[in-house]
Amino acid sequence: MKILVTGGAGFIGSNLVDRLISEGHTVSILDNLSTGKRENINGQAEFLELDISDLDSIKSAFKNKEVVFHMAAIPSVPRSISDPASTFKSNIMGTLNVLLASRDNGVRRVIYSASSSVYGNQKTLPAKEDLCPDPLSPYAISKLVGEQLCRQFTNLFGLDTIILRYFNVYGSRMKGGDYAAVVATFLRQKNNGEALTIVGDGLQKRDFTYVSDVVEANILASSEKIKGGGEVANIGAGDSRSIMELAELIGGDIVHIKERAGEIRNSFADIKKAKRILGWEPKVTLKEGIGKISFN
Repeated sequence: MKILVTGGAGFIGSNLVDRLISEGHTVSILDNLSTGKRENINGQAEFLELDISDLDSIKSAFKNKEVVFHMAAIPSVPRSISDPASTFKSNIMGTLNVLLASRDNGVRRVIYSASSSVYGNQKTLPAKEDLCPDPLSPYAISKLVGEQLCRQFTNLFGLDTIILRYFNVYGSRMKGGDYAAVVATFLRQKNNGEALTIVGDGLQKRDFTYVSDVVEANILASSEKIKGGGEVANIGAGDSRSIMELAELIGGDIVHIKERAGEIRNSFADIKKAKRILGWEPKVTLKEGIGKISFN
């Protein structure tokens, strides 16, 4: 297949590109390198350094593509709170542009990387796809709007879409720094001989999902045998662990810091629908996944 991966220089996107290349597909990467890294780019893929917020510049990248994996985004709750405008520009307008370019170029299917953050704090867990969303941050709002745009383009224009809601993805190439996910933060601190910084009491729970399992879900979602139709499916481990448990698994001293706005208390995926419609299930446990990571 001829495939386009937006955000293909990023953490999840680059892992997906490597898998697609290994399976013999012709892959193009579209990335502005704002959060992705040049060193993540597979040399066998075409690389287009473009910004999804500029529709005119990206249109031609979608020509003759059968499948588009839309992974480009600004993936940070704290950053969205400090700078909601840039988050909305990338995650909402950028998604609209990707859908427009896909529709106008006859793309067969767009697979949208959504986020479990859309659930917010739910009273009933594990979270099922039919729960009413309750986004707690501009980032979560932007990802929810992206989902709605996908469904509208399916219903109004016949562009086939599948929406995959990721839960707390970790693995090789995950991004460090100020807006890092907790696994990346803990591993960086451990490598630097620092105490692990636990937000609040550490009893909040996350459904940690290894990146290769997320890649597999995307591969399955691209199959012509699968019906898209704007379906939403959770992609998680189906195993909720506390931040304290994660810290104990990684090991080292800990220090508690104050809680931040916009953070979900507990995250836990019901993955029955992904198993049913994609034939997918996670394979990597948290302990196995931590052991696989090389992090600098």
